[in-house]
Parts: sequence; C-alpha cells; structure tokens
Amino acid sequence: MCDNTDLLKKKLAEMLGWFHELCVTHGLRYYALSGTMLGAVRHGGFIPWDDDIDVGMPRRDFERLSELLSKENNGRYVLETPESDDPAYFYPFSKLYDTATTLIEHKRYILKRGIYLDIFPLDGTGNTEEESVAHYRKVEKKYNLLLARTGATRQGRAWYKNAALRLLQMIPSCFVSDKRILRNLVELFRRYDYDECAWFGNLASSWRLREVMPRKIMGEPRLYPFEGLFIYGVADADAYLTHVYGDWRTPPPPEKRVTHHDYVFCDLERSYLDAEE
Repeated sequence: MCDNTDLLKKKLAEMLGWFHELCVTHGLRYYALSGTMLGAVRHGGFIPWDDDIDVGMPRRDFERLSELLSKENNGRYVLETPESDDPAYFYPFSKLYDTATTLIEHKRYILKRGIYLDIFPLDGTGNTEEESVAHYRKVEKKYNLLLARTGATRQGRAWYKNAALRLLQMIPSCFVSDKRILRNLVELFRRYDYDECAWFGNLASSWRLREVMPRKIMGEPRLYPFEGLFIYGVADADAYLTHVYGDWRTPPPPEKRVTHHDYVFCDLERSYLDAEE
C-alpha cells in the first residue's frame, strides 16, 4: 500500500468528484460498486481499511465515456480502456488515472501509471437466472484463461497454482495471444444488451457470480454521501450489498480488515509521465 493512505484517499476522492461531474454534464449513467457502494452506505465514504474506488457503467455509457475522453484533453485525468495498444494492459474494464501520481502494482507485466478508479462495464446476461448463470460460465472460462496468462505468481499462494501459472505462461503468444483472448472476452461480455435484459452482470468483477443479479436492483442511480461528496450508487442498496456480501452491515473481524492491493511502488507527488532519471 502507499505510505500516506490519507493522501491517497484524498486524491482518489478528488478524482471521483471530477468523474461524477463529467458524467452529470454529459448525461452518463454510473453506479458505485462493491466496496465503494458498501463504504458509501455503511461509512459515508471509504471503508476505513480500503483504498480503492470501483464504479460501473451500463455498456452504452461505458463506451460513450471512452469516446468522450478520447476527444478531449482532460489535463490531469486520462482514461485507458480494453482497446489500449499497450502490450501490458490486459483488463476487460477501464481505468481512469491521475497523471500527477505514479503507481506500479505487483503484476506479471509492469504497468507504470498513476493511482486510478476502476470503471467496469455493466452488461446484460439474459432474462432469467438460469440463462444468466449459463452465460456467466462461458465468460468465466475465458476470463480465467486471461487471468492465468497475465497474472503474477505470489508468495502465500499454493505452489501448484503458481506452477500452473508458469506452465501456462510458457506457451508462446504466437499460439495463445493474450490480446486476442482479451478481445474475445470483451465480445462475449457484449453479447447481451444491458437495457434489454432483466438480468445483468459486472462480468469483470472479482466477486464473480455475486455481481450477476436482476437489473431492477440497480434502478435509476441514486445519490449517496461519500467523503464530503455526493456520488451515484445503486437504487436498492440493501439488495445489491446483500447479494454481494451477505451480512454487509456487520464489519469483518479485525484480522480481515486489510487492503487487497499489492503495490510495488507508489508516489503521490510525482507524475508517471516524468522522464526517467
């Protein structure tokens, strides 16, 4: 984690405020998701031991955001999408970076950027739970392959899992193209239209099937307080949070109150765009 967590959260909240105003100005729908939604409802801001922000946008709005920010010079904040040409970007979602900062995470590929907001596309999954689960299982197989090809080995993980990653990653890209897997995954995400389905999913979520649910839970975005701001979140927060977390009102035991990020390097005062010394 970054040494100055308070400053990190302050900068992330500033970025979220900028993102909110951009979406309001251009009529783009978005929702706080997962820990950000939980933090907004239970804490009025960040979960105290967490240090990231997740938002989701229906696919049409997600793609409009990409088109909008590709045409405008936004100064401090820049967007990177799954269409990125960078050979080290393998995410099926977008990241909004603060270019006044530097962040490197523990990944197989070195991606030197700034601190960021994760922006997830929300896609339709069908009109019934059975149809949605069947679609998700197809997504899951391809996503697991992408994660295995691009993930880093870690201490504390079972040795055979790290060994499996290494073996899979030894297959040359001429036989298994990671970028091709990503493109195919995104196309699979887009198979169903969010606004025309009774069920939807944040298909890139680490919560997996827990973020596949009836679309009526999302409803029209509703304002919630967050670190002195007001941001948009899920209409039926209780139903959403119960689906993802179960008993979301009870905080976890102290030993589980830890961030899940693994930073190699973090500088909140220097831009990753600065020339290397």
